[in-house]
Amino acid sequence: MNKFDLGLPKFEDTLFSTEEQRQEARLEKVMKIPISEIHDFKQHPFHVRMDEDMVKLIDSVKENGVLMPALVRPDKNGGYEMVSGHRRKFALEQNEITEIDAIVRELDDDQATIIMVDSNIQREHILPTERGFAYRMKLEAMKHQGKRNDLTSSQVGTKLKRADDMLAEQVGESRNQIQRFIRLTYLVKELRNMVDEIHEDGFTIALNPAYELSFLQIKEQNELVEVIKETLATPSLAQAQELKRKSQNEELSKDMMMDMLLADKPNQKEKISLKMEEINKYFPKSYTPNQKKEIILKLLGEWHKKREREHSR
Repeated sequence: MNKFDLGLPKFEDTLFSTEEQRQEARLEKVMKIPISEIHDFKQHPFHVRMDEDMVKLIDSVKENGVLMPALVRPDKNGGYEMVSGHRRKFALEQNEITEIDAIVRELDDDQATIIMVDSNIQREHILPTERGFAYRMKLEAMKHQGKRNDLTSSQVGTKLKRADDMLAEQVGESRNQIQRFIRLTYLVKELRNMVDEIHEDGFTIALNPAYELSFLQIKEQNELVEVIKETLATPSLAQAQELKRKSQNEELSKDMMMDMLLADKPNQKEKISLKMEEINKYFPKSYTPNQKKEIILKLLGEWHKKREREHSR
């Protein structure tokens, strides 16, 4: 049966006596929400770290409280999902505060993802792989929203923008650079940590070699991690490109990786290479490659000082 509009006020409008009150009721309001009812955004790419900036934020929250409310969305399974405000939430928890000022907004997954990325991407200290995961998530959300269209309509002489072109404009990066960052998300965790310079053994890999390594198969990447630890060396850009080429030709092996990393790099005139099995017998099994390296350098320093003392007599 068709319903007729009789011109009667809606139910929610009858609760308020004036138009001003009705408009105010529709506005988003800041609410105090128990932190225990809020969970982190699913696959949140930005890690909350106890760094210098976080220490400052914790002190600021202690003195002034949270100056900007967080943004959350209702979770169909109960409670709320944090969209923007993970670091503020953490700072409150460190101050043993159990509630947070937050705006509750109904958002679909794509809307929430775009807001989450936009509210974090301009932060000063973002790790390369964090940026990669953020770009990847936002790009996928933009495509879901129908903003990507690769078709060229020559008849009307227009070309609709691709989602990655739009993203590039928004974040001030080239499209190629965005793709380089996104490729980092295809690396195994230990290689990602090397790119972010947070690997427990101190190994680091630059962005461009890491981009090339991201095309290796997962098994090959894990083998490369083992080779890096054994040789105490990481691939140069040229070596990473060669590893990628051999992988795509199904020619890559762990022994080949070992030989490549033990070889002299173009910018190195001399290099001493020690295989880990040659020195492992001198260290406890629990020692990491970086710990072994530090001890070797320390002993060499002591040996050098001893020789200087002997020569000065």
